[in-house]
Amino acid sequence: MSNRQYSPYGAYQDREAPGRAHPDTYRPAYEARARAAARVTETTVHPPRRQPEAAPRPSGRAQARHAARGRKGGARPDSMRRLIPQALVVAFLAGGTTAFVANDKAVELTVDGRTRTLHTFASDVGELLAQQGVKVGDHDLVAPAPGTPLMSGEEVAVRYGRPVRLTIDGIQREVWTTAPTVDAALQQLGVRAEGAYVSTSRSQRIGRVGLELDVRTERTVTVLADGQARTIRTNAATVREAVAQAGVVLYRQDATSVAPDSLPRDGQTVTVLRVMGSQEVREEPIAFDVRRTKDPNLLKGTEVVARPGQAGARRVTYALRTVNGVKERPRRISDEVVRQPQTQLVRIGTKPRPDLVEGAEHLNWKGLAACESGGRAHAVDPSGTYGGLYQFDRRTWRSLGGSGRPQDAPAEEQTYRAKKLFTRQGTSPWPHCGSRLYR
Repeated sequence: MSNRQYSPYGAYQDREAPGRAHPDTYRPAYEARARAAARVTETTVHPPRRQPEAAPRPSGRAQARHAARGRKGGARPDSMRRLIPQALVVAFLAGGTTAFVANDKAVELTVDGRTRTLHTFASDVGELLAQQGVKVGDHDLVAPAPGTPLMSGEEVAVRYGRPVRLTIDGIQREVWTTAPTVDAALQQLGVRAEGAYVSTSRSQRIGRVGLELDVRTERTVTVLADGQARTIRTNAATVREAVAQAGVVLYRQDATSVAPDSLPRDGQTVTVLRVMGSQEVREEPIAFDVRRTKDPNLLKGTEVVARPGQAGARRVTYALRTVNGVKERPRRISDEVVRQPQTQLVRIGTKPRPDLVEGAEHLNWKGLAACESGGRAHAVDPSGTYGGLYQFDRRTWRSLGGSGRPQDAPAEEQTYRAKKLFTRQGTSPWPHCGSRLYR
């Protein structure tokens, strides 16, 4: 069995050496026509000689007459008429052969790196490609250009364009290339590939369907950690990888000045933040509310605390953090109420205040108050028995219509109750300071 197989481009290839094509065995049609014309000429001009048949030789006078006709007559007219058309046919075939020879061209056609030699009558490169069924598009390369006149010995090359979905340093775009391999495509596209990361082998061939290609160029990154700067050249995909390549270890709570999963940029400085963290639990008070209600039994302007308020308590957990030795403000992360606050109840008097107390209006009540309490409405004696401007005890205060504690009532109400007490008992309730009423 032969070791040759037919190539898609019309040349035979050796099975043992597929890359080497045998010489083109194509024979143009005009050669066959030339051979046929030569055969006709040879047959017409030099017809094959036939061996004469044996015939009885004439004798006597007949032989003499035959010899005389041969000397006088020469070639016969019928033979000449037969030679003229045959000569014209030979001349026509010879002229056609010359025209075919003039228009035929031997060219070399290379399509995507596969070369074949062929004969063609095409007048330009575009006609040659059409005859050979080679279709080209906007992204394909043809050299010489399709409209270029075709000469014998011409070399025509076609390179098909391939789409490449190219991502360079996180920026994605689609480009077209006629390069056959990844490495050649990077050079054609002007990508700085020295020291770069390429997602596939650089020697990989690019098919007609194209491919996806991720390239990370080599960049300069400076890492600041523990008071030391480290500058490296890296094609790392993340800041975290670049920090590791700089020989810096990130512990559990450590952080970086830029997002650790982001792509490091050329000339970027990344600061490593050494973080120390802990938690602290604090108990904080919860303020109580105050609820006020109207009381018609109290004089207008009088407020009495019916039930004192009580603050609640909340347990709060804070996160404490130190970054590179500097304490940050505590961050509240949780809280829990351990004691609910108690609302304070206050009664507000709405009873109309009397205008005058007969027999007590002309006295010096300010002087009496200054003597008893120093003029302080909320004053309380050391024993806790007497309180207010005029140092009422609770029993006397309630007998005069007061409620609650006298020191909690407004100064006007205390003076009103003191005038009522004076009309009942005179200055006896104030044995030491009563005389001040008359000064």
